[in-house]
Amino acid sequence: MGKRTPRELRLRRHNRIRKRVSGTPERPRLNVFRSHAHIYAQVIDDTVGHTLVAASTTEKGWNGTPDMTKTQEAALVGKLIAERALQAGITKVVFDRGGYKYHGRVKALAEAAREAGLNF
Repeated sequence: MGKRTPRELRLRRHNRIRKRVSGTPERPRLNVFRSHAHIYAQVIDDTVGHTLVAASTTEKGWNGTPDMTKTQEAALVGKLIAERALQAGITKVVFDRGGYKYHGRVKALAEAAREAGLNF
């Protein structure tokens, strides 16, 4: 067997997490995806496979500034996803860190979502 790439290792961790974490209509899953330049968050109901709300740094009308760090942008996305979820009537979610460490951008997104009113 050859050496595993960082992406393969992350996907293995993600699959291990997904065995235990699943979104229901009462408590959907808050999923995070992090690329080198951007961060994406979705609230998903896994029983039907639908994305209920989403936010990312790539959407039109993104209100980040060019001098923001990626961690600050992640916190802004966390606040945005929480506001949209609350508007959709979602208050409780289960957090899915997507195989990433709970650190840096992922942590900033999660803490901002909690501060904005999401419970997880």
